[in-house]
Amino acid sequence: MRLELTRIGNSRGIRIPKPLIAQCGLGDVVEVRVTSEGLVVTPHRAPRHGWKQAFAESSPRIPEMLLEGIPPNAFDSEDWKW
Repeated sequence: MRLELTRIGNSRGIRIPKPLIAQCGLGDVVEVRVTSEGLVVTPHRAPRHGWKQAFAESSPRIPEMLLEGIPPNAFDSEDWKW
């Protein structure tokens, strides 16, 4: 789709047609970044968006992955200061 740049004060902007806004899931706030191809406009997402769902879908706790399952080493008895 070809869009014309519109003057907005000293800046320029584009009008994004409503069907494109809906198709891309854009809201009132967007994020824009520059790539080698040009500008990329994406929906704004809060930090850590989707982490809760990803955590819920992750595998159950694996004891080998927890620090409690690791035996003490020299650091624990010599270098650690309380």
